[in-house]
Amino acid sequence: MKWFNLEDNINLLSLIGALAIILLTLFVVGKYVKQIKHSKSEGELSEDNWDGIGEYKNPIPVGWALIFVLTIVWAIWYYLVGYPLNSYSQIGEYNEEVKAMNAKFEKEWANPDIKTLHAMGESIFLVQCSACHGITADGINGKAADLNVWGSEQGIVDAIINGSKGLDYPMGEMPPGMADEEGAKAIAAYIAKELSGIKSTKNEALVETGRSLYPVCASCHGDDGKGMDGMSPDLTKYGTSDFVVDVLKRGKKGAIGAMPKFDDGRLNALQQKAVGEYILSLTK
Repeated sequence: MKWFNLEDNINLLSLIGALAIILLTLFVVGKYVKQIKHSKSEGELSEDNWDGIGEYKNPIPVGWALIFVLTIVWAIWYYLVGYPLNSYSQIGEYNEEVKAMNAKFEKEWANPDIKTLHAMGESIFLVQCSACHGITADGINGKAADLNVWGSEQGIVDAIINGSKGLDYPMGEMPPGMADEEGAKAIAAYIAKELSGIKSTKNEALVETGRSLYPVCASCHGDDGKGMDGMSPDLTKYGTSDFVVDVLKRGKKGAIGAMPKFDDGRLNALQQKAVGEYILSLTK
């Protein structure tokens, strides 16, 4: 809101009020300065006096009474007609500004390309995520998840061997040691190639072996890997920004502490997707 915007009732009334106060002050000061120079005391004294100093029984000054009444009338008009109390609030103004900025953001970034998403995601990551995951996203020596491998086929291997926890799914946490190293590579190859959003594997020869070992995972993730209607992570989203968005919305508990949920308005849908695209770009 511009302070000199006369289309705004508050600004207009404030300026009129300020001008009226200045004029009245000049008039009153001039009047009393003149009285000090030329007038003499007169009128009826009251019976009270203090050390010979008496008090006049002066009536209420007409000007003062008139201003007092006009001020009350103006206040009633201001609150009930000019600018009703229920027509403004700071919270309402804030919400209107946020709504306008969100509309501007959505219009400006309606169809960002992947390069723009990466740049946007990197900026958000450095502000919101780097404190725990590090500027290079390496997890700061194991204190948090190493996002340079998270979302990749190697990330699946790590989860099978070391377990995965903290996402608060109804099926509970995934324990470590679900398979040995060779079995984990095979399962990861199958999931990466056939189920996840990665759609490729570095170990093509292990896909069929992984398919035969996958039933140990299907008890929680389902035969189709979709997580059994939200009971556990949806592996078909793994390797896509949608999986990152799910983590952002759920929050996560880890060794360094609890990662907050980002579903509280800090990041809109496009910003969450941008973070996901940036993180996935680290593994490519």
